Amino acid sequence: MKICGLSFSFKRAIGITAAKQKISRKTGIPTTKQGLERKVGKIVLDFIFGSKKK
Repeated sequence: MKICGLSFSFKRAIGITAAKQKISRKTGIPTTKQGLERKVGKIVLDFIFGSKKK
């Protein structure tokens, strides 16, 4: 039986989520699949078309 509006996350309860967030912020490397794909895609596109850094 579920209680509406209440959820429980084992990873969040033992601190895995917070640890991953801290690592991600310090290294600049995303820990999610979508974030990693976005970062790699940007690097590839910058390499192909040249980065427009000032």
